[in-house]
Amino acid sequence: MRIHKRILTNVAAPLVGAVSLLGALTGCSKGDEPGADDLVRVGKAALTREALSEAMPRGLSADDSTKYAHAYIKQWINNQLVRQVAANEIDMTEIDKMVEQYRDELIMWEYGRLMFDSHANLQIPEDSIRAFYEANKDEFVLSRPMVKGVYIKAADDASALPEMRKLYRSHTPADIDKLDKVASTGAVHYDYFRDRWIDWEQIESRIPYDFGPSPDAYLRSNKTVDYTHGGFAYLFDATDVLYTGQTMPYEAAHDLIVDRLTFRNKRNYDEQLKRNLYENALEVGKISIFCDLE
Repeated sequence: MRIHKRILTNVAAPLVGAVSLLGALTGCSKGDEPGADDLVRVGKAALTREALSEAMPRGLSADDSTKYAHAYIKQWINNQLVRQVAANEIDMTEIDKMVEQYRDELIMWEYGRLMFDSHANLQIPEDSIRAFYEANKDEFVLSRPMVKGVYIKAADDASALPEMRKLYRSHTPADIDKLDKVASTGAVHYDYFRDRWIDWEQIESRIPYDFGPSPDAYLRSNKTVDYTHGGFAYLFDATDVLYTGQTMPYEAAHDLIVDRLTFRNKRNYDEQLKRNLYENALEVGKISIFCDLE
């Protein structure tokens, strides 16, 4: 087995863009005369400029095109070396069977996906999602806390900071309205989420404070934060907390349920599709069975 070495000298030269690269990678070689479009050969296998061009992603810069082409060519050489050596050491009949089986599975998967996307009702009714949640709550357990509340980040010298400190823990409608007005102009970041659950990590990541190794332990003893650091004041008030191990709220479980129901519907659709194909083929005489399948 011989590898033509023209590629080693040509790819090392400065190249400009994919077109320049593909042009520069041609040249003369010793030994067997290569095809006009060949870039490199390993034994009787050849990588052509056309094949490399088709494999190269569009929109790369000149430098990235060169790097991609070099990497692709080296990988192609390695693949060919392994393939040609392995062909003498392993049973290629078994490999061919596995490839054919995998090909059939890919065809079935892609056909099923196409049919499902084209014909199935992908919209899952909200009442079905809710019903699944109610029937399977024990499967939706929090792995970390979730909170409802108020979060504010403001400059520590902001004129509105004293007023925000007075209001951010209040639940009276008048104070909430005042806080909205003051924080909307006086805070760097203001998030009012007493009406929805969010992951505690979203709050923890915003405040440069050491909450300790256990967020559950911290939240059981501390529902508020008033912390100043690096020129900013951080205010947080938790009005509700769900701890690790408790049932996930419906809002948090919603997308997980949609994914699960979609997967289940897709699996059922695939089974029905296979049955329909089989029954139709029997009906038109496309299948001839000469054995007992029961």
